[in-house]
Amino acid sequence: MRILLVEDDPDLSRQLKRALADAGYAVDHAGDGEEASFLGETEPYDAIVLDLGLPKIDGAAVLEGWRRAQIATPVLILTARGAWSEKVAGFDAGADDYLTKPFHTEELLARLRALLRRSAGHAAPSLSCGDLRLDPRAARATVAGEPLRLTSLEYRLLHYLMMHQGRVISRTELVEHLYDQDFDRDSNTIEVFVGRLRKKIGPERVETVRGLGYRLVAVDGEARRA
Repeated sequence: MRILLVEDDPDLSRQLKRALADAGYAVDHAGDGEEASFLGETEPYDAIVLDLGLPKIDGAAVLEGWRRAQIATPVLILTARGAWSEKVAGFDAGADDYLTKPFHTEELLARLRALLRRSAGHAAPSLSCGDLRLDPRAARATVAGEPLRLTSLEYRLLHYLMMHQGRVISRTELVEHLYDQDFDRDSNTIEVFVGRLRKKIGPERVETVRGLGYRLVAVDGEARRA
């Protein structure tokens, strides 16, 4: 899952970017409202963490611009402005959630997970597809109760497929959501990661739809042994 972090404080930005990456997200960073506005309009993020007090363009104005442009990406506002009237203004501008500084990083991550679940239509905190399970809280996946040893990119791939299971996902979409802005993107590498993931979770779980992309399907242990 790919996140845009919009925060002008360098120390806090480094801390949050590291925490988000450790939690399994690809993270882009914008340090002012102008850059944030451009990235939010041109890149396909799964969620955005947005500070309100930004240089160049205020965060609320950035958010209003995204919503006018029909950009529906979930947005979590992160700000030192704690007055209830400013919270209302943030929600009226199009925010999906609000977190006031200072805060605990664990709460930010929990709120972000909830935003991503809601946007993908999932209610439960963990994801399942047959006997394949993924717990975003622990960044851990299992098959039939057995833990999977996944690299960070394999985990991101599985997470994205499970969030959108049953839907055909193109290689281009996977590239856009698995890699951050600075990564040397090559859609051919997706085939490599899909192949590695198939070896770990079972090849029949990830279908190739010729000319279109990949689809995660439910397969339980009994079906695999049949």
